[in-house]
Amino acid sequence: MSKEYRKREEGNELIKRFEDHLRKKKAEFFDLDAYEQIIDHYMLRSKHSKALQAVNQAISQYPFSTELITVKAQILSNLEEFGQALELLEQAHALQPNDPEIFLTKGSILSLQGNHAEAIENYEQALLLADDKDEVYYSIGLAHQSMEDYEKAIEAYKKSIEININHDGSLYELAFCLDVTGQLEGSIEYYQKFIDEDPYSTAAWYNLGIVYNKLEKYQEALNAYDYAITIDESFASAYFNTGNTYMNMSEYTKALDAFRKTVEIEGPSPEVYCCLGAAYESLEQYELGLKYFQKATKLDSLYDEAWFGAGACLEKQEKWYQALHFYNKALKINTENPEYWKSVAHAEFKVGNTVSSIDAYEEASKLEPGDKEIWLNWSFIYYEQGDHDKAIATLLTGFDEIPDDAEFFYRMTVYLIEAGRFKEAFNYLENALILDFDGHTALFDFFPKIETQKALYKIIEQFRKENS
Repeated sequence: MSKEYRKREEGNELIKRFEDHLRKKKAEFFDLDAYEQIIDHYMLRSKHSKALQAVNQAISQYPFSTELITVKAQILSNLEEFGQALELLEQAHALQPNDPEIFLTKGSILSLQGNHAEAIENYEQALLLADDKDEVYYSIGLAHQSMEDYEKAIEAYKKSIEININHDGSLYELAFCLDVTGQLEGSIEYYQKFIDEDPYSTAAWYNLGIVYNKLEKYQEALNAYDYAITIDESFASAYFNTGNTYMNMSEYTKALDAFRKTVEIEGPSPEVYCCLGAAYESLEQYELGLKYFQKATKLDSLYDEAWFGAGACLEKQEKWYQALHFYNKALKINTENPEYWKSVAHAEFKVGNTVSSIDAYEEASKLEPGDKEIWLNWSFIYYEQGDHDKAIATLLTGFDEIPDDAEFFYRMTVYLIEAGRFKEAFNYLENALILDFDGHTALFDFFPKIETQKALYKIIEQFRKENS
């Protein structure tokens, strides 16, 4: 029996003992290490109420443990009881004024409240006391980033990386901040410096690959990931990123190989299964894509991207009722994603639920008003119903958000012609032709009658001659 398996079994037995103790209210003694394991178990699974029960019981046995008091503050913070959490940290500080974890936790809570400047003050106190200074600099970077002070965030992330080049969070956020500030190209030299100092640094090669990938220099990214893999053949993240780069290059079969290697090294995860599903979807192997998206949902039923991916595979097969079921699952988990609302709206329309479709497009428009597809599809529902005035009104609202899109002008031309408002229609048509002359062919899809097409063609040709 492997050591890991035995450890997992012991952990499960401990949780069972604790839950039996709570349920039966029978006396049971747990030492401090056991309580820490129990609390970690619940916190990792976001079972905050159970974690609070465990930590309260632990504190009743170990009332002067600043570690337990600090953990309770973290749990209360997860439950959004910020005031109580901060009060507890003051108690912990009185007991142990030189504990860096107290300052770190206080900083984290203040950041969650939006008090980023005060959070930074606490992180700087922690910096004087902590051994893991890379983690503290990372927290400082996040606080500056939340304040949109990207230069100071970059400075903090670089300090974190100089202490620990393998700090994934700092490396990822540094690349983001450099991208936002337009310094990504220049950061190649920064990573190259680490490689010059240590050519066998897998982390340096790996992060150079991330930068190249963000710059859309995909072959250079693949080369960098390949160096990282050559140095460490078990570097799962490098294989995973190789797969993502192949996806960006539309080389889906190669992407599949890289994602499979990731699973081989570190086991399955919802994220990798979703990537496998997306690769099969891109290869138009929708059944296999669906299979992997569903595998991801079995690993994590709250992984909304997996439910959405399954819906997309079913949509591609025009299985609209099934697609709608999966899209609704994704939407229930994440109601703030406009893409989910848009997909639900489209599927509802396809199954004939026009009222639900309109409601979903309205929600999508609130979240992503700059997405022209929302306005075009939403207005098209009214057009198809013969309600040309509502189609026009909806598209006009879209014009407020996207004023200079040729497709909007062509579509408005269609709606106005159908409404018999020809003079307005020709004004919109003229603007559309100025913005994108070749786009006029889309009009003929809406007017299949040859007589109408000939009349439109005549107007368009006249415009072309007058403006050539």
